[in-house]
Amino acid sequence: MKKLLLAGIFFLWNLGFSQEIALLKYAGGGDWYANPTSLPNLVKFCNQNINTKLSTKIPTVEVGSPDLFSYPFVHMTGHGNVVFSDNDIINLRNYLTSGGFLHIDDNYGMDQYIRKEIKRVFPDMELVELPANHVLFQKPFLFPGGIPKIHEHDNKPPKAFGIFIENRLVLLYTHETDLGDGWENQEVHNDPLEVRTKALKMGANIINYVFNY
Repeated sequence: MKKLLLAGIFFLWNLGFSQEIALLKYAGGGDWYANPTSLPNLVKFCNQNINTKLSTKIPTVEVGSPDLFSYPFVHMTGHGNVVFSDNDIINLRNYLTSGGFLHIDDNYGMDQYIRKEIKRVFPDMELVELPANHVLFQKPFLFPGGIPKIHEHDNKPPKAFGIFIENRLVLLYTHETDLGDGWENQEVHNDPLEVRTKALKMGANIINYVFNY
């Protein structure tokens, strides 16, 4: 049933119907609600530049909710602790193995917590670093060096890690890049247009991958 539900979502998308993406709400005390302007700005950019038909409404969905299966793309961010219940783990695993896609963007401070929870979701899999020649960095905008650096924190290189199921990327974890900060309104972080555009283009590549691969 869940696989049929996600298949139906993509069928409607291909017919030209507007589709919603969602923000993931989780427990543990981390600020899952960080970057409130990021997803609306990413949607606007994608609709204007890569011919998507995404809804400007960004709903919030909890990890353990059956509503998770209503969204082909779910975004997760924050600065601190992340705790998934046993039900969350089962629901998220089922979602990702049924065609869903989760993008986790560390807003600085999530890494030690989210890696443990990812391991609980996929105990027999390892996060794999995406090479710079992965299709995610090729279309529709070219990033020959891989994931771009948007905000500096610890003088570490930006990294993109993934979980693959049957050769398809289903979970993307971006670390030391802060894409979501780059998607926010200009006045939030006072990033120059060049930096914000780079972040939005990378976000558009992620959205493009979700709906075309």
